[in-house]
Amino acid sequence: MLQQKSTDRDWWLVVILLMGIVGIGAAGCGRQASDIPADVLPESLVAEAARTKPLNTPADRLLEVFEPPALDILNRDAKWIDRPVRDGLELMRSQQKEEPLLATVEEALAIKNDAAPANAKILSALGRLPRPAEANREARVDRHVVGDLGSTNPIMISTSAEFDILGLTGFGLFSFDCALEPFATTDTVASWQSSTDGMFDKVVLRDDVVWSDGRPITAHDIAFTFQVIMDPRVPVPAVRSGTDQLRWVHAYDDRTVVFFHKEALATNVWNINFPVLPKHIYERTWEADPTLKDSTIHVQLEQSPVSGGPYEIVERKRGQQIVLKRRPSWTTVRGKQVREDPFFKEIRFRIIEDPNTSLLALKSGEIDEMMLLPEQWTTQTTGDDFYERNTKVTAPEWVSFHFGWNIDTPFFADRRVRRAMSYAFEHDRMLEELCYGLYTPAAGNFHETSWMAPKKKLVPAKQDLDKAEALLDEAGWVDHDNDGVRDKEVNGRLVPFEFSILVNQQPLRVAICTLLQQNLEQVGVRLNVRPMESTVLQQLTQERKFEAYFGGWGAGTDPDTSENIWATGAGRNFTSYSNPEVDRLFAEGRRELDREKRAEKYARIQEILYEDQPYTWLYWRNSFYGFSKDLRGYVFSPRGPYHYSPGFSSLWMPQAE
Repeated sequence: MLQQKSTDRDWWLVVILLMGIVGIGAAGCGRQASDIPADVLPESLVAEAARTKPLNTPADRLLEVFEPPALDILNRDAKWIDRPVRDGLELMRSQQKEEPLLATVEEALAIKNDAAPANAKILSALGRLPRPAEANREARVDRHVVGDLGSTNPIMISTSAEFDILGLTGFGLFSFDCALEPFATTDTVASWQSSTDGMFDKVVLRDDVVWSDGRPITAHDIAFTFQVIMDPRVPVPAVRSGTDQLRWVHAYDDRTVVFFHKEALATNVWNINFPVLPKHIYERTWEADPTLKDSTIHVQLEQSPVSGGPYEIVERKRGQQIVLKRRPSWTTVRGKQVREDPFFKEIRFRIIEDPNTSLLALKSGEIDEMMLLPEQWTTQTTGDDFYERNTKVTAPEWVSFHFGWNIDTPFFADRRVRRAMSYAFEHDRMLEELCYGLYTPAAGNFHETSWMAPKKKLVPAKQDLDKAEALLDEAGWVDHDNDGVRDKEVNGRLVPFEFSILVNQQPLRVAICTLLQQNLEQVGVRLNVRPMESTVLQQLTQERKFEAYFGGWGAGTDPDTSENIWATGAGRNFTSYSNPEVDRLFAEGRRELDREKRAEKYARIQEILYEDQPYTWLYWRNSFYGFSKDLRGYVFSPRGPYHYSPGFSSLWMPQAE
């Protein structure tokens, strides 16, 4: 059975950042990936790659030379334990059999979601998987995304649109369920074993998986991709994080791949989960252009990627839409059907950045689903014009938002100033007026219902202007020249406390930053709000070219994933935060195999961050979605309805009556 691949460690975290998250893709319509088989790559492009001298030498690599033992020796000396290989849809079916049905489909479609009991009935009745022959497998679904793809290359994945689309076109070995528990997927894996000492993982692939160009998918593709990811010239810091904890990945034959770990870590189960490239394509192009995007052949591959998942990209119109089509070679190999067809024959992703335009598209039937903003949920989806075609549901989700303070600037190097920012802001007004009382206040990076959160609940910040002013005074920010703006002598000159905050141009986020602007004026600090497109915002934060920004993070599958945000010098540590105790606790947390003891370390990390305030944490955003009444099968996890297994792949449409 099909299940959406959820190749995830810390790179999911960037999905929510800066909030629409979008990249700009190449223009025009893509051809089917099968139009570029490896054996028929245009000779001029192959020649171009051959003429370009490889830039790297062994000294440039992040890997030490390693000679893996023979497989018979490894099998003789290692003690193996079987690990779960599961079908996400079958797992969901089993769970749903134990759940009471709270309403019929007809009852659920007839009610309006105006209270918790109605929400529960809609989820219970419309979240069910289909009975045999009940799903229309020739259906098309029109999905909403807020931005274009930055890349179609699976190891370049970094945005929400890319997760949604590449999760359906990419090849992977592993996934995890709605409780974020990992397993190997039956779609691609025959067996998965780990050594009892935690130093090896062995996977045997199925022998009936092929790329969309017809070439077999083998263990050699996985070992090759590891080498590419670990090339420091390849710009994939998100995917490399975690993968770099592996010592080596070796293909013993076409089906058997072994992951060699540097040490026994609690996170090893996630470190082996990375996207996979077709070796027969990229081994001829990678060395010549390690950016994987600049050369002519990589530009062409960007437009017409080779797919390893159940769908392939058949159309791509920049800024408008991306169309995926179910590929027959996923389900039928060598003339035999080896997997069930996915529930949709075609998936059209409509790119609409403006939330008001998106809602109009949902109401008119141009799209079948979208995430709703608080105002939309509360005031714009309550009438017959919405419920004529659609319904809506909500569920908890581990997505938090914050103001981020650049500690490398003179404004926010002092912890007292950062704490003053948190005290200055009207948190209650934001939650009640701007967020319509739908979101809950946040006090740190781990959701209070997660296993790693502090047992003693941290108190979310509330406005206290007296404390804010006292902390600013202590930090030396006072109004020396009586112009109404605090200032401080920095490097021999008087610097006014005036800074800018970067924010995605979505109305709610701009409104929250405008409220901060008004609050800071009350304590003698001048703030300039700079709304901008997601792509620009993403680039500026990654380059640390900001003083403050508004953003958010989604939950990773393991608390260690957030090390990439908080460890000294880490790739997504945009605020340049550094605390040796936090660094030490992350290192200890990876090595601790007992979950309760691990939880204590991550809880302490959250307590330290709460004290240091590199962020002003604002709120946890629950899932709020509008769905066409034609859709069924949506089930929510801490990551929303999509980014787990089966995720989106549990959605379906019924046969026409």
